[in-house]
Amino acid sequence: MNRCDELATCTEEPDRLTRPFASDAIGRADEHITTWMRAAGMTARRDNMGNLRGRYEGAPGSTATLLLGSHVDSVRDAGKYDGPLGVLVAIAAVQALHDRDVRLPFAIEVVGFADEEGLRYGTTYLGSRALAGTFDEAELDRADARGVTMAEAILAFGGDPNRIADDRWSGGTLLGYCEVHIEQGPVLEARDLPVGLVSAIAGQSRHSLTFTGVAAHAGTTPMGSRKDALAAAAVFVQAVEAYAGSHEGLVATVGQLIVQPGAANVVPGEVTLTLDIRHAVDADRILASERLLDDAARIATRRSIAVTTTQVSDNASVACSPRLTSSLSQAVRDLGHPAIQLASGAGHDAVVMAGLTEIAMLFVRCKGGISHHPDESVAEADVAVAIGVLGRFLDLLAAGQ
Repeated sequence: MNRCDELATCTEEPDRLTRPFASDAIGRADEHITTWMRAAGMTARRDNMGNLRGRYEGAPGSTATLLLGSHVDSVRDAGKYDGPLGVLVAIAAVQALHDRDVRLPFAIEVVGFADEEGLRYGTTYLGSRALAGTFDEAELDRADARGVTMAEAILAFGGDPNRIADDRWSGGTLLGYCEVHIEQGPVLEARDLPVGLVSAIAGQSRHSLTFTGVAAHAGTTPMGSRKDALAAAAVFVQAVEAYAGSHEGLVATVGQLIVQPGAANVVPGEVTLTLDIRHAVDADRILASERLLDDAARIATRRSIAVTTTQVSDNASVACSPRLTSSLSQAVRDLGHPAIQLASGAGHDAVVMAGLTEIAMLFVRCKGGISHHPDESVAEADVAVAIGVLGRFLDLLAAGQ
């Protein structure tokens, strides 16, 4: 918990926690984490993308590796625990092995991913995509708000943008990837449980919609003659809320509205908005997308305006490994807690890592389900449970080797 507090001082903004990719704040955080990795008996290095990778070797003759970790970057005005908690719990579990001078029949590599949130360049999972070998080098040309390209940022951070392909996992057989993360939701708190198991990570569809009407004088245009793009968008926002609210497991969000021309005395002529749809069952998510886009078309037709839609992204749901989740469940029960499973509505580095190896996730209860906010909070006792569960999980995997 003290280490989480210490990492929270590594920020680009003095009055709030903001830690973007390849920033000085990330560099300072990495220095702390490197020290803690080495104290736990690991070697530590940073790859070209900026992932911090600590390795705890296995017993003589071991050839496989288990990956643990989460991300070090943050959103703007973040809480202390989203990302770093998973890295620090992993280090604590390795520290316990090191303190007992125990080497398992496999190596452990703890990864502090360089970018999961996408704050600086608007593209998520940079770190895990580099490790999984799915990074698109065309993204190196992306520029941040100051005009600094991703390639330039990587170079300034000590990496080689021309060697990102070298970051792909090449260390032999993988046993899997396990990520500890705050729940970012209310389920565990409602059930008074310290931890829970992730069954699947919800799929996500993101769309951009533009309603186009006619901008007109707010004082001289009769109500019946208006082609108000914002009024149409408002009806659509209500339709999104109503549809998601009537379908269990579905969440849908309009998170951004851009109104043109944006003047107090002008009827809005154009509105562009975002639509984010998530569900653990891909068929339900896809159906929701189709129905809501159809609703947008009907609303536009009734109001004699136009609407165009663009799919921005489409990510399938990711199921967690039954094998790893079974061991994680046993670890939770061995520590005297019920082992419940729940789906994650948020994306995680585990989504990308699932393309490389089997994955498992352990959620830790967070107060009020609050995340991506300074009020993000976890209890010390719950973090202790998470460390104990991860340690027992390692023992169970070792026994099964």
